[in-house]
Amino acid sequence: MSGILLIADHASNHVPADIDLDIDPALLDQHMAIDIGVEPLGRLLCRRLGMDGIFGPVSRLVVDLNREEHAQGLIPTESDGFAIAGNELLDAEGRRARIERFWRPYHRGIADRIAADRPRLIVSLHSFTPRLSARPGEARPWQVGVLYNRDDRAASLGIAALRAAGIVTGDNEPYSGKVLNATMNMHAEANAIPYLGLEVRQDLIGDEAGVAAWAERLAPVIAIVAERLGDPAAA
Repeated sequence: MSGILLIADHASNHVPADIDLDIDPALLDQHMAIDIGVEPLGRLLCRRLGMDGIFGPVSRLVVDLNREEHAQGLIPTESDGFAIAGNELLDAEGRRARIERFWRPYHRGIADRIAADRPRLIVSLHSFTPRLSARPGEARPWQVGVLYNRDDRAASLGIAALRAAGIVTGDNEPYSGKVLNATMNMHAEANAIPYLGLEVRQDLIGDEAGVAAWAERLAPVIAIVAERLGDPAAA
């Protein structure tokens, strides 16, 4: 299905050898470092639908690629109640160097791809934890959330298609795209390109079987959204 571009900002937990975050290495396998399940799910969806994909190359603890360049949390010093001690020591020059090394090339690459190919739909893929460590009593019951800011063309179609498929769907949940939507704001909304922001609950895609099952469920939804965006009567 040509003309669709998938973007997964938080697909990797990679930390370059010359960067010391000074954290327990076990934290790199948790949601604070990576969107669990997104890399295999995104690649399987790309294969099934013939989409191109852009996958973030470093952990969000190195630099959060889904933040504006000057956002306070771009290089986090805390995540879900855990201190990122190595980032606390970063001075202004170190911060600038890390942005130049990782954030700017990533977003230049997206901008160049969009300018060259002009996709008709962008799929933004993330995953969310069923509970935050800092708020363990706050359950997140949605299986998939659809996030959007001002442009809800694809989001409204996606929410309808997900719910029609029997998927427990959050409308700007578990958090709002009106607050946190940096990559889509920069590359989709700024270019008037419809986008479908999908957040999948991590416990559903934490293993190979879950990834396969949810690729099977989500691929038709993406295809429906792409098709209906091309039909003025359905938009």
